[in-house]
Amino acid sequence: MSHPALTDLQAKLTKTVDYTMHEFSAIHTGKATPAMVESVLVEAYGTMTPLKQCAAISTPDARLIQIQPWDISLIKAIVKAVQTANLGFNPIPDSKVVRIPLPEMSRERRLEFVKTAHKLAEEGRVHVRNNRRDTMEVLKKAKKDGKISEDDEKRLEKEVQIATDKAIKDINDHLAHKEKDLLAV
Repeated sequence: MSHPALTDLQAKLTKTVDYTMHEFSAIHTGKATPAMVESVLVEAYGTMTPLKQCAAISTPDARLIQIQPWDISLIKAIVKAVQTANLGFNPIPDSKVVRIPLPEMSRERRLEFVKTAHKLAEEGRVHVRNNRRDTMEVLKKAKKDGKISEDDEKRLEKEVQIATDKAIKDINDHLAHKEKDLLAV
């Protein structure tokens, strides 16, 4: 028997882990990936639009991001948006594309990125623990209201703890992998 609170927790934990992984992908390791710039907001046609919605983003090699806007008139706006996003990149406008060469990463910069990754991982773990706490409260209320027995409450609490431990382990594993990537020269 699976309780709706447990199903809800599983969905929330999956979203939390996925979100944390997405945040990790924005931290660059010296290798170019489209995720580094795809969420940059560009002033396009009077509204702020994510870059991935107004341009094709590719990585022709490991040290270069290439942005090809759907509308060539957006090139100046894309350059300005990447510069104001404060990502440490210097975009170079070309006739129909914007090229972003990635700078060589220093040891200090790599350690800075490791700290950022640790901070993001901790935020993810805190969110997981908050979801655990909320689910435990739902189970206690259900027991108090007589909807589940004490045995069911204890069993469900164990399942909640197992799901929480798994989500935190996933975040920690991804953090270790990201840290290894960041520190590799």
